[in-house]
Amino acid sequence: MSEQEKKSLPSKYNPQEVEKGRYQFWLEGKYFEATGDPEKEPYSIVIPPPNVTGKLHLGHAWDTTMQDTISRMKRMQGYDVLWLPGMDHAGIATQAKVEAKLKEQGTNRYELGREKFLDTAWEWKEEYADFIRSQWEKMGLGLDYSRERFTLDEGLSEAVKEVFVKLYEKELIYRGEYIINWDPQTQTALSDIEVIYEEVHGKFYHMNYPIKDSDETIEIATTRPETMLGDTAVAVHPKDERYQHLIGKTVILPIVGREIQIVADEYVDMELGSGAVKITPAHDPNDFEVGNRHNLERILVMNEDGSMNENAGKYQGLDRFECRKQIVEDLQEMGVLFNIEERIHQVGHSERSGAVVEPYLSTQWFVKMQPLADEVIELQKSENKVNFVPERFENTYLGWMENIRDWCISRQLWWGHRIPAWYHKETGEVYVGKEAPQDIENWKQDEDVLDTWFSSALWPFSTMGWPDTEAEDFKRYFPTDVLVTGYDIIFFWVARMIFQSKEFTGERPFKDVLIHGLIRDEQGRKMSKSLGNGVDPMDVIDKYGADSLRYFLLTGSTPGQDLRFYWEKVESTWNFANKVWNASRFSLMNMEGFAYEDIDLTGELSLADKWILTRLNETIEHVTKNTDKYEFGEAGRHLYNFIWDELCDWYIEMAKLPLYGDDEAKKKTTRSVLAHVLDQTMRMLHPYMPFITEEIWQQLPHKGDSITVAKWPEVRSEFHDDTAAKEMKRLVAIIKSVRNIRAEVDTPMSKQISLLIQAKDDAVVEELEQEREYLERFCNPSELTIATKMAVPEKAMSAVVTGAELFLPLEGLIDFDKEMERLEKELEKWTKEVERVQKKLGNQGFVSKAPQAVVDEEKRKEQDYLDKQAKVKARLEELKG
Repeated sequence: MSEQEKKSLPSKYNPQEVEKGRYQFWLEGKYFEATGDPEKEPYSIVIPPPNVTGKLHLGHAWDTTMQDTISRMKRMQGYDVLWLPGMDHAGIATQAKVEAKLKEQGTNRYELGREKFLDTAWEWKEEYADFIRSQWEKMGLGLDYSRERFTLDEGLSEAVKEVFVKLYEKELIYRGEYIINWDPQTQTALSDIEVIYEEVHGKFYHMNYPIKDSDETIEIATTRPETMLGDTAVAVHPKDERYQHLIGKTVILPIVGREIQIVADEYVDMELGSGAVKITPAHDPNDFEVGNRHNLERILVMNEDGSMNENAGKYQGLDRFECRKQIVEDLQEMGVLFNIEERIHQVGHSERSGAVVEPYLSTQWFVKMQPLADEVIELQKSENKVNFVPERFENTYLGWMENIRDWCISRQLWWGHRIPAWYHKETGEVYVGKEAPQDIENWKQDEDVLDTWFSSALWPFSTMGWPDTEAEDFKRYFPTDVLVTGYDIIFFWVARMIFQSKEFTGERPFKDVLIHGLIRDEQGRKMSKSLGNGVDPMDVIDKYGADSLRYFLLTGSTPGQDLRFYWEKVESTWNFANKVWNASRFSLMNMEGFAYEDIDLTGELSLADKWILTRLNETIEHVTKNTDKYEFGEAGRHLYNFIWDELCDWYIEMAKLPLYGDDEAKKKTTRSVLAHVLDQTMRMLHPYMPFITEEIWQQLPHKGDSITVAKWPEVRSEFHDDTAAKEMKRLVAIIKSVRNIRAEVDTPMSKQISLLIQAKDDAVVEELEQEREYLERFCNPSELTIATKMAVPEKAMSAVVTGAELFLPLEGLIDFDKEMERLEKELEKWTKEVERVQKKLGNQGFVSKAPQAVVDEEKRKEQDYLDKQAKVKARLEELKG
């Protein structure tokens, strides 16, 4: 024990004092750094990198606490643990934050230019990275900072370029003009899964397009009338008899006056609406495909900011929604628009900005997904598959991979990995490579950057030194052992890591993926700024300490399920920590001068000693097994019950007998057992509550510098005694029964009473006689009789336990006259309540007019009062004899 650790535990548990400076002690000791020790088996986890857009929220706290718990336990089990930290540049989100900051300063990225804007973004990153590290510190996360990575650092840039070039060479990356999801607010493309669909109140506009040289019209309907300015056809189903005579003819596009063709295409649903649809190839993904089949012109009518362009004619310059209002009015005046139908429909919104997403014709870079998806679908059929915990999320993952669409990877941003593609200024030739072309003056690099998830998808292996396959960390720690993440990013991140890892390393990126839910408020609502129901984990730590928050997060839910946050539950975990503190403080006060070398478990063990050592074994087994299965709630339940109910409430109380006695041998044995059990308990609890356990462990007789690298407890068969466990179970049952009877007749523990125990055989008598000291201490009998045969008193309270029956004569427990008087008054009270409620229920006016819930509540009261009345009558009969 170092000099700084030689201090007794303060009388009051103060988590702020306990946790202060402890993290620095761990960092200085380099306890969290992976050693590369060839004698140890490697175990690795990469942190899901938080975005450098702000501070961490409760979801991050939950996610990282699980990882820390796993890594701390594995380190104690003797593994060479690498828990690799890092952060994500978060392209769209970070650029939006930086641009907002610039706007406040009266400037923008275009005025600054690309280079100075990126300098500003890097300054932002450094500021928020410091925030995040300080929060990791407060949480007590055992991260190996010597290996910290960032998704825009040089090593990851190399990996990104390698992947892009290789996929391009395999024709799995291509550039093309397609309909993509466009965010007009941030003015960038989005991938399909960055679009959130929400139900909104909208309208369905029904119009008649006139047939050229005819009195006929054809009915079409749309939710986006502003896009009609880009219509280049009307489509009908080739088998729709209603329109056979019109196929090949043209209609006059209202307002625009352009002639557009009527085409036949099986895409059209004959049963839906009129069976005719307008085709706008530049503004709808399905129309784009129809346009390709019929060689239709693509007319883009909007600018990137969502305003109408020169192809919109007189509407040029209007916002898309203002244009919609104007065009609806004009169509109504013309008599073309004949019906507006109110409708609730799904509208895509940008996950980042919240803007309504516009299907938009644009030239972008894409990943051809089907070949990559096929590989990982096959991987899941092999023994080297990724194991999802809970298993049901594998179906979620496979369902997405089996219905995959090509991935749009280019983003119209400056903050991110710039696409390694150059265009020849004269010929337009495209060059893709890790390095720029030699005659760079004739080439211009693509202005766009890659989707954030493109670099994040490489995280498990790019952080280990890949593409250098000889890198020491890559060879030793990849594949990783477990990924911990929320179900909300299975598609965004988990799926992409798996297919990129399989493609570039030939292996799964992690053996297990532990999926957790979302943290919600007490009402089950998602935490959000708009609802104002968010909780800052740092505020929780400031009030109750990191250990209390961690234990609540770990034990409050099962894998895959959401977790509701309750301040009361965090307070209850603080109470648990306080119980641990007080029990440890009492124990340490009785171990003064007791050193690690003094611990001796070879002496004569009492029943309590044998029992607590047996229960310790069982708890070690349960906690280890459940933590290994990621069942933190179950492991926590076993720990809580063992510490609170058995160690604190029973063993420590029983240990006071020898500790306060004169037998030095018994005293030493008890101290040894207490020191050993507390040591092993602190080790088990350490991954869950690292700060308080380190503080207590440093005061206990111990060997080693820190509990973080102390050996994980193991079951010791020599300390397993089933007989002692059974005997202790009976002893506890007897003591609890006596306490319950005392409470029932309002007799305090301080008052001595007569206790008779009738055992079923001589063996039980012998066992109980050996434990007479405990019975006398915790039952406080004036006389204690233990026998197989005895004269049972006529008036007595009784209880049955395994192998014995207890009798407490009433004469010693209560004053008969006073008890009779009290019970008579109680009977009168419940009789009146029964009469009152039955009179109410007998009133037909009440029963017929009152709400059913009120009537049901009165019936419940009636039954409750009848039960209480019956119990009091029974007690009176007993006393009257």
